Amino acid sequence: MGYATEHIATALKNARAARRLSQRALSELTGVPQSHISRIESGSVDLRVSSLVELARVLDLELTLVPRKSVPAVNSIVRSTGSTPSRPGEHTAATRKQLKRLQVDLDELLQKYPVNTELAQLQRQIRDLQNFGFSVIDLGKLRDVNRAIVAFANDHDIEGLRDTLIEAQNLRNAAAHRAASAAPADIVRPAYTLEEDL
Repeated sequence: MGYATEHIATALKNARAARRLSQRALSELTGVPQSHISRIESGSVDLRVSSLVELARVLDLELTLVPRKSVPAVNSIVRSTGSTPSRPGEHTAATRKQLKRLQVDLDELLQKYPVNTELAQLQRQIRDLQNFGFSVIDLGKLRDVNRAIVAFANDHDIEGLRDTLIEAQNLRNAAAHRAASAAPADIVRPAYTLEEDL
């Protein structure tokens, strides 16, 4: 497999994973057979332009021919933009639910270990995240923090909890910086929420 083909296959696979789509789900959305998607991602088949166009459309990617000398600039821009959620509002709803779940888990742990300062600090960091628009919070990192909390509940690893506290502080700081640089329309929060939305 050539470098260009390998790069395209990797980009498609990463975009699919970022949107949490299985190959089967992507197949249903694009009409490209799942077995063909698997071969494309593994690099064992040459891409047909029609398949590539359809996969790119569903994965919110754009196919463009770029002059070779402009590739470094384009790659830099692509890296700086990161990935976007697959549907408008999906990220914020998932983030809201993840924060609520994390708060519930922390409340339960603090009832069991009321003198644990790391848990109390972690709870403050998670509460601080509520002050930012959900769209500026990194959902993947929030899920990592939640997994670490569950792991602490199971094995009581205090070092792991300290690392998680640092991750939560970094997550809160990153959200604060994003919120400060985001346009006001990006950080609008609803005036109220229904309990089942949380």
